[in-house]
Amino acid sequence: MPTSAGRITDCVKYWLSHSRQWPHYRLRKVLAEPFPTEWRRILQRNLPVYRRMPPDLQLQLKRDIRQFIHEKHFSGHAGLEVTDEMRVTIAASACLLILNRKTRVYPGLKYILVYPGAFAVERESIDESGLSRMNYRHLMGESWSAGKVVLSWEDVLRGNRDFKDGTNVALHEFAHQLDHETGSTNGAPLLGSRASYRRWAKVLTSEFEKLQQAAYHGDRTLLDHYGATEPAEFFAVVTETFFELPHLMQQKHPELFEQLQKYYRVNPIDWV
Repeated sequence: MPTSAGRITDCVKYWLSHSRQWPHYRLRKVLAEPFPTEWRRILQRNLPVYRRMPPDLQLQLKRDIRQFIHEKHFSGHAGLEVTDEMRVTIAASACLLILNRKTRVYPGLKYILVYPGAFAVERESIDESGLSRMNYRHLMGESWSAGKVVLSWEDVLRGNRDFKDGTNVALHEFAHQLDHETGSTNGAPLLGSRASYRRWAKVLTSEFEKLQQAAYHGDRTLLDHYGATEPAEFFAVVTETFFELPHLMQQKHPELFEQLQKYYRVNPIDWV
């Protein structure tokens, strides 16, 4: 006959085994539910490229959006109340980057902080005399390694609705999150093999250096000069261009386009 201690141990084991399964059960239940009609309208309104995507990608996107919203915590700041429109629009931007990829939906990302517009952040800088100074900057978005993304709703909406200007703050910040999946944000996300890393390094380093030269001389380029800041920013900037201006990128930067197409496993030319 089992002792009291034995019964307690069995109960603890039972609770632990089922508590681990509970999140998976809840997710399966969420994914089994129909995609809300109003959410589909939001997608059509705030991510116009959705309408031109093939049906299989639309289904993938909607499934990933459901999981993203289920798993991530959204919070409004500076008086903003987060709505379903904000959740769906932001989730769509994030999940656009992981189509056709057998991966979890941003496993390291936990929190989405949303501001109504550009937000002020305090940054330390060193002046010419070596003194430390605190300065305020206004940002449209920011990606943190601690599982957080901060976004300006006004700029997210503008970037998504105008999907042909090459600028999209949400794509930019979520590209940083993908970049950080390796454990460091350095412009080289998770790739499939050593050969892939070698080819990636060769092409992106060459393109990065060309952009640095162009930025230094003030030459106009397809790629935003902000990408010349550092490799991590270069990856985020070229991600924006790849999804929003794929035709031009393929024409002007064919090798770069090829690397991004291999990584993202989609060809936006088909639906942009």
